[in-house]
Amino acid sequence: MIVSAFAALISNGGAPRASIFMGAGDNVSAEKTLGNCFVTQIVISSALTAILLIWNREFLLAFGASENTIDYAADYMNIYAIGTIFVQLTLGMNAFITAQGFAATGMLSVLIGAVLNIALDPVFIFAFGMGVKGAAIATVISQAASCAWVLVFLFGKRTTLKIRLRYLKPEPKIILPALALGLSAFVMQSSESVILVCFNSSLQRYGGDIAVGAMTVASSVMQFALLPLQGLGQGAQPIVSYNFGAKDSARVKAAFKRLLGVSVTYASVLYIFAMSLPEAFAAMFTSGETLIEYTSRALRIYMAAMFMMGVQMACQMTFVAIGNAKASILVAVVRKFVLLLPLIYIMPAVITADKASAVFAAEPVADALAVTFTAILFFFRFRKSMRSIEPDGTPAEQNLNP
Repeated sequence: MIVSAFAALISNGGAPRASIFMGAGDNVSAEKTLGNCFVTQIVISSALTAILLIWNREFLLAFGASENTIDYAADYMNIYAIGTIFVQLTLGMNAFITAQGFAATGMLSVLIGAVLNIALDPVFIFAFGMGVKGAAIATVISQAASCAWVLVFLFGKRTTLKIRLRYLKPEPKIILPALALGLSAFVMQSSESVILVCFNSSLQRYGGDIAVGAMTVASSVMQFALLPLQGLGQGAQPIVSYNFGAKDSARVKAAFKRLLGVSVTYASVLYIFAMSLPEAFAAMFTSGETLIEYTSRALRIYMAAMFMMGVQMACQMTFVAIGNAKASILVAVVRKFVLLLPLIYIMPAVITADKASAVFAAEPVADALAVTFTAILFFFRFRKSMRSIEPDGTPAEQNLNP
């Protein structure tokens, strides 16, 4: 998650800005953004690789590995770390392919790695008898293939924006606003590990191993639910960003309304299924009857505000798409750190009858408060941004500042 979060820092900041520049007819600035992000991605990848190779055992123990599993985890990490640059460049640069409107090519970037990984895993794990090391090698090879696909496209003739040598020198005025805009995605993804550790420590105290097991399943179901919402937002981003750069407020508004409608519908349908058939979701991740029964009750609590998350994700992704770094960072920080993190420890003190259930309730309470805050902020900030690109408003380029 953390490695992927660094890729999101670049992709979710650089790609929207490139789309906005393209909409404004400034392809030079768009290519400068691409080139600067490419170099920054390589620098970050090199640093992450060194950190993972030097301190892998310490990190793995901190994130839950035990003395019984650390050797297996370290074997995997030592090989996986070598492929960090492939992960970073694939995830980070693929966003620039989608930002230009090449959705099918961007989808293939992901599918190539996924299909190849599925095919190679049994070969290296079982046929070659390499166990966990084989799984890591299969992953690295698959990521390298996806990376090659992405780079061949961005250096090739089909792409609108190319990675050019003259734009590889980092320019603060280009890369810093991109990093600022991508910070909200970085906070969202990197904080998941921290939040999960806090949840697990509280649940271990109040509910024991079965509560921790239920949390593992519940968080997986929530990820399963939220990833399509993020995908919808990422799909809408190039359309919103391009038209924002082109100062076409009518199309920006229309794209947001379509994104909001689809996101709310999806979240509501999934909420109904989760409340009606929680056992089916739990059974996707475990076969233990006792854990399924406990998780089913926990899921109804944990996902009680799921129907509201369509609003949260649509607004948050649109903030990123129109280049509003301050608002996108604010809503991410408020939901995770201002609300959810304290509530994990506050709720058991408030609801003392069943403290384990109270910990699970921290999620929907935080979500409800966060969605309310985000919707109010979006109402005012979005109107201001739309006025800025109308004929008598401020030029759209001014909104690119962090």
